[in-house]
Amino acid sequence: MRGARQVGKTTAVEIFAREFDNFIELNLEKKTDFDFFERDLPVRELVDAILLSKNISLKKGRTLIFIDEIQNSHKAVAILRYFYESTPEYHIIAAGSLLEIMMTKHDIGFPVGRVEYRFMYPLTFHEYLQAMGLEQAVKYYTTLPCPDMAIETLKDLFHKYSMVGGMPEIVAKYSEEENVAALSLLYQSLITSFQDDVKKYAHSDTMVEVISHAIESAPLEAGNRIKFHGFGNSNYRSREMGDALRNLQRAMLVYLVYPITGVEPPALPNKRKSPRLQFIDTGLLAYGAGIQSLFYENKDLHSIYNGKIVEHIAGQEIIARNGRSPDSYNFWVKEKKQSNSEIDFIVQYRDKFIPVEVKAGATGTLRSLHQFMNEADHVYAVRMYSGKLSVDTVQTTDGKKFFLLNLPYCFAGRLYEYIAWFVEGH
Repeated sequence: MRGARQVGKTTAVEIFAREFDNFIELNLEKKTDFDFFERDLPVRELVDAILLSKNISLKKGRTLIFIDEIQNSHKAVAILRYFYESTPEYHIIAAGSLLEIMMTKHDIGFPVGRVEYRFMYPLTFHEYLQAMGLEQAVKYYTTLPCPDMAIETLKDLFHKYSMVGGMPEIVAKYSEEENVAALSLLYQSLITSFQDDVKKYAHSDTMVEVISHAIESAPLEAGNRIKFHGFGNSNYRSREMGDALRNLQRAMLVYLVYPITGVEPPALPNKRKSPRLQFIDTGLLAYGAGIQSLFYENKDLHSIYNGKIVEHIAGQEIIARNGRSPDSYNFWVKEKKQSNSEIDFIVQYRDKFIPVEVKAGATGTLRSLHQFMNEADHVYAVRMYSGKLSVDTVQTTDGKKFFLLNLPYCFAGRLYEYIAWFVEGH
């Protein structure tokens, strides 16, 4: 299980462990658990040593072994394949927040064909509603299509979710008293823990400073297309800042999202163009940028932070909804000397690239969307906005007619389901 620090990996596994007859939990931040793997024991002897040390007698039935914080031991990573080969009767889950950084540092990889990845992200809006105990909201959110009478309530709840974010500890605290001011210490604690964590893997004192600057600046730059050189109004060069941001991406704290330029599959991100920066969580972004008060002053998310908040939370929902590596999240650009066009998100539905714009304006003002549709070989597009759920027939400036799904932005996490409903129905 891969995910950033504090996204709930350990809790999720402990809940899942209730399905098993035996549960053996190891935390490799603890020296006693770490030392088991330093002995270079064969797998069966390793398991026996763990059972003896922890005074565990296995009952008949299924056994789950959980190796938490596995990034602390490259030997534990290397031995995973032998669990599969020598003790197939055991079920193994490993979790870590800095796995890729450790793997790169020690030049090792997970055994091919022996390990499956599962990615964890902050709570989605759907999960937030469940955590807040809002059963009726969950019911209507998962109804396709959602009735008009429920959309305003869901938008109000999504507004709060965008401000609070999806970090489990934050949501748990907010569900107790719904007081955003009481969350400040938790937000700051999370950011500090990210800095302390990632700095462990910096190869020099200078890189520690660069990574710290990158983490501090990321909430302020999130939603923008960035340049590595001078990132966050610094004097850092492109190479060192690029290394720092890629380290944060390996830790799943930020995502460098590169654009595609084609209008049909396959998606081939262009690494020569400037990436868009996605931060781990919009709630942390709002706290880090000092803009949480704006959520009380503006009911429409498009009005906050020049529209970047609503685009960012939509990206966060799409990444989590994929449930895979965030590399599958794309946007589209067409850059010319005369003018540039950009589409916020591209969703692949079967053999089609469906363009998705997050815009508050009238359908006729969606210039980039019209340009994409002129080149596309299909007639489907999506606009996420603050209005009602509807479908319009729109004509581009070149005269091509297409169908436009107007989707309230609170359904960003259901985008794939709504696209299927939209395309199959038109």
